[in-house]
Amino acid sequence: MLELDSPLISCERLQSHLNQPDLHVLDASVPPVVPGFESVNKDGFFAVIPGARRFDYDREVCKPNSSLPHMMPSANLFQEKVRQLGINRNSQLVVYDDVGLYASPRAWWMFRAMGHERVAVLEGGLPAWIEAGYETEAAYQPVLAEGDFLASEQPSLFCDFTTVLAALEDPGHVVLDARSAARFAGQAPEPRPQVRRGHMPNAQNLPFPQLLDGGKLRSAEDLRSEFAHFLSTEQTLISSCGSGITACILTLAAAVAGHDKLSVYDGSWAEWGLPGKLPVVTD
Repeated sequence: MLELDSPLISCERLQSHLNQPDLHVLDASVPPVVPGFESVNKDGFFAVIPGARRFDYDREVCKPNSSLPHMMPSANLFQEKVRQLGINRNSQLVVYDDVGLYASPRAWWMFRAMGHERVAVLEGGLPAWIEAGYETEAAYQPVLAEGDFLASEQPSLFCDFTTVLAALEDPGHVVLDARSAARFAGQAPEPRPQVRRGHMPNAQNLPFPQLLDGGKLRSAEDLRSEFAHFLSTEQTLISSCGSGITACILTLAAAVAGHDKLSVYDGSWAEWGLPGKLPVVTD
């Protein structure tokens, strides 16, 4: 029987448990906007892991009518949407994306933020699954019955700009920005119109590709060494990025490295960089 006791699961382990009744595989893909990251589902090719269902937090499982992209929904809405996928309170969940490791960590963190700890990210995602020679399907699994998933919101796992403002002046917190060094320094334009260039004062920069080896996370030892440059295990890490997706790669990597005081700034730079009173600096 599969027990998800780690943030990561290998393709080999997933494949060997794929027919387990309480296992649900979720495709959490979001079209990549970062240069150098591409979906394998392109040019007329489309594949999913057998039995997978679509977990679309970009358009479906998100706060409705928000001016910011894919914001966390309320616990009630999250529960409703997840039950519609046939997911139960005791389900084991594996989330993946079609880039490798890009959008799936946010889905992992969303479930954790709603109190569901039986969830893991597929190492290497769909590209690794295909490379390993495992079977794929051309359509998602239909949902035959609604689940009984129960959302129990963990408010500290996602935070807002007021929390970040305080954290930037608090030595017990570290704010890490997953955007590129050029965007962090204000030397490259932001992809969203009217968003200011630069970064939060006292924030530090850890571009998320530095934590990856191909489409997978680097080893736990490498990740511990990487995060040691920025924070101790006693400090709370707040991750940020452009819109709250790749920030969760930092969160996932920090968890694998042994950190457990973790939060994600949901609005990220899409909110902070808007014209207004939130402080912005450039290098």
